[in-house]
Amino acid sequence: MNFSKLRQSGHWPTLATSFLYFDVSFMVWTLLGALGALIAPSLGLTAQQKFLMVSTPILAGAFLRIVLSMMVDRIGAKRTGILAQLVVMAGLAVAWLLGLHSLNQALALGLVLGVAGASFAVALPQSGRWYPPHMQGVVLGLAGAGNIGVVIDHLLAPRIAAAWGWNAVFGVALLPLALAFVLYVWFSKEPPGEYRRKKLSDYLRLLTERDAHWFCFFYTISFGGFVGLATAFALYFRDQYQLSPVHAGEMAALCTLVGALGRPLGGAMADRLGGIRSLGIFYSTAAIALTLAALSENLWLCGAGFFVASGAFGMCNGSVFQLLPQRFAKDISVMTGLVGCGGGVGGVVLGMLFGTSKEYTGSYATGILLFAGLCLLALTGLGTVKRRWRTTWGATAAAKI
Repeated sequence: MNFSKLRQSGHWPTLATSFLYFDVSFMVWTLLGALGALIAPSLGLTAQQKFLMVSTPILAGAFLRIVLSMMVDRIGAKRTGILAQLVVMAGLAVAWLLGLHSLNQALALGLVLGVAGASFAVALPQSGRWYPPHMQGVVLGLAGAGNIGVVIDHLLAPRIAAAWGWNAVFGVALLPLALAFVLYVWFSKEPPGEYRRKKLSDYLRLLTERDAHWFCFFYTISFGGFVGLATAFALYFRDQYQLSPVHAGEMAALCTLVGALGRPLGGAMADRLGGIRSLGIFYSTAAIALTLAALSENLWLCGAGFFVASGAFGMCNGSVFQLLPQRFAKDISVMTGLVGCGGGVGGVVLGMLFGTSKEYTGSYATGILLFAGLCLLALTGLGTVKRRWRTTWGATAAAKI
């Protein structure tokens, strides 16, 4: 990873502020997951309702990524980012001032926080368009590493809640959001080149591309694995091992940190080895690690399994986005939205698998093992497409695939 070339090749203030925008946005996107163990008893929620609450921002963010990607193509990335940040800050201010008193109010906040999760569809194309094809893996990995915001959630939110109550967390979260907003407005720039205003038929055309389906599928499992685990960790460690909210948050933060940091590493490894080979390594690792976590009753063995799985999923995310610009360079904004939507849906599936498995079997193991099985399905998919990809668009790509 050559940082001197990175600074010389594009516009590093945009890359830095895109990272910061995505970081604080991801932080508030998963805020209900970090506070779920505290909010649920206050509202009297069942196991399924708890996971519905923490999954709602993820699902909303998934579909809003498509909306924001369309806005990026029409009004530009920076204007879209500014509008999205204003909506999120307004929603958090209302929740802080008025409070949450029912499941429906928590779900309404979750819909607003989904706009923060959709920042993915703005930050990545805004930063990526500044850099050449052979640097897309590491550049989009660095921009996407803003998902480290979930680590901040799990470390700080339970402590702030213990001191001032969980509702105060919404007010405190406005401070980093406001700082990131000012820096983003001041320093970020639109990438070079003109945006082409796409019609609805352009989006429908992309949906007929089978490669678009494959990318959505691979990211559904990789990002779905990362964010699904991130939103479920605090609830899981508290329910399964009776940890305090603070200690459960620390375990969640440790496991999630490696996944967030793994994204640029996965992108850099894909730049060097090729995205297809890297994905094969990471999916295999995640499947083995999830199986260990599901079958172990020991806290530290289970935590180690989740730690490795989260890291593998993070590196998968970087690898997927090393490949995507090589295949869909002219449609990267909308494809970022479509693929990001798939990832968000995957996060909801895993989060709900946790809750449903606990509700109907009394154990989380079944849901975890089912998701490990999806990693094996992803490996099968890679085996299906790799020869065709390498002999068609990959043969003329400006980077290894």
